[in-house]
Amino acid sequence: MTNKDIAKVFKLCGQLMELHNENPFRTKAMAGAAFRIDKLPFAASGSNLEELSEQPNIGKSTAEKIMQVITTGTFPDLEKLLEKTPEGIVEMLKIKGLGPKKIQIIWNDLAIESVGELYYACNENRLVEAKGFGLKTQEDIKKAIEFSIANQGWYLFAKVLNSAHTILASLKASLKDYQVEFTGDFRRKAEVLQHVELITDAPNEVAIEAIRALDNEFAVDTEHLTLNFRDENNTPFKVHLSKTDDFAKNLLLTTGSALHIELLKGFGEIPSLDSEDAIYSALGLAYIEPELREGTNEIELAKNSALPRLITYADLKGSLHNHSTYSDGVHSLKEMAQYLRDELKMEYLGICDHSKTAVYANGLSIERLEQQWAEIDRLNAELAPFKIFKGIESDILSDGSLDYPDDVLAKFDFVVASIHSNLKMDEEKATTRLIKAIENPYTTMLGHPTGRLLLSRAGYPIDFKKVIDACAANNVVIEINANPLRLDLDWRWHQYALDKGVLLSVNPDAHRKEGFLDMEFGIYVARKGGLSAERCLNAFSLEEITTYFNNRKSKA
Repeated sequence: MTNKDIAKVFKLCGQLMELHNENPFRTKAMAGAAFRIDKLPFAASGSNLEELSEQPNIGKSTAEKIMQVITTGTFPDLEKLLEKTPEGIVEMLKIKGLGPKKIQIIWNDLAIESVGELYYACNENRLVEAKGFGLKTQEDIKKAIEFSIANQGWYLFAKVLNSAHTILASLKASLKDYQVEFTGDFRRKAEVLQHVELITDAPNEVAIEAIRALDNEFAVDTEHLTLNFRDENNTPFKVHLSKTDDFAKNLLLTTGSALHIELLKGFGEIPSLDSEDAIYSALGLAYIEPELREGTNEIELAKNSALPRLITYADLKGSLHNHSTYSDGVHSLKEMAQYLRDELKMEYLGICDHSKTAVYANGLSIERLEQQWAEIDRLNAELAPFKIFKGIESDILSDGSLDYPDDVLAKFDFVVASIHSNLKMDEEKATTRLIKAIENPYTTMLGHPTGRLLLSRAGYPIDFKKVIDACAANNVVIEINANPLRLDLDWRWHQYALDKGVLLSVNPDAHRKEGFLDMEFGIYVARKGGLSAERCLNAFSLEEITTYFNNRKSKA
């Protein structure tokens, strides 16, 4: 263990002492000890208690702690502090620009206990109004978290999308006489991936020169016939090299998951033909869209010509589950509606600001709800035939109940029920809590069912079949939360929900106008799950969804 490693342990102890408002003199002394340990003229790990005690401003007490760190990696004072500090809060101390004082506010005032929740809060613009923060601080924190996530070797699909298309456009321009296409996890629209894959039939040296012209460092893997490099945003790329005659075959082989390819080979040797469509046809299968090539039931469906017509972004007619300045949104209700109508050419907006329990998100009291309803009535008269539906994202409380009385819930056009607090549940408790909320007659839709935040928080465990079965029994829609950090319900459970007759809804959970665009990512995972427009609630026309909400309310 180096002196720097030991110093980091003391520094962490000092930070936790400050976080918990311990004696400021002891806190300062711990920080000073960390500095002095780092500057010792010899390796502490090869020293002894007497030699360490003789160093200026070290002393016997600190020397004893140093020896404990060398032998065990910690010492009792630090262990006591760690026991009363959530693991996620400790992780926050590693983020550049975040010290104990700011983390105190994040933890105590905003009720955020993990880096993933903090990143999501930055996306929701929730830090801007907190004491000691501002827009610049929020953006700096967001960038620092993104850098930390990238260093773990995994990337959100949404975060590499722009880089991927920039590189593809550059390579297509420089290799205009050859084929260049996306492949691998990226082409299948995997929600997280380790690199962006492409394939080209350009000769090896020509492809190498094209990548060299991008002015990025790269490596050639001759064994696997790939070129590997990172772009200026540090996004990793892998380029597969193929002969022209085998391009379609290699595109197919590098696109599908290992299981998809294994199942495909059960139909015979994969031939080299002019297109993927021709290859599937030669194997006796209908063409399978790249997003579906995961090795679930797509090959059986293709064999029986039973593949669904997958939903597209153009199928969407409106946006449900969105927030405005009434709770924690950036733009006003009118601004959100006008953007959706005029820029995205959609027919309706479902506004679902946070309910009263979500104090951290400026949740709506009943009095403020009535103000919003009055404004919605005025805007509906002004913006017709575009319509704003009166919705709410109602918190599911610990016992599974919703946080408004029935007489208030009855006044909404629709209710999205979501869990935002008490996330540390076992599977039985989480499942029971969700099912009780689903059985509430006023629940129209279940929001982000597991509460997961990709690459940051796994989400609470649930019995998916029981939850989906409950939604089927109670005619409750399940949200596909399109925020790139959530993408929840996971696509792996879409087919089970569809088989049970449950409608899904691609919801952006938008907190600003630009947030509506996240529906694109929701469409990607909806396609992976086999969703068609007919089974997607917000692909209903204004007339159809009005009838749906009215019928649903009449049965509540």
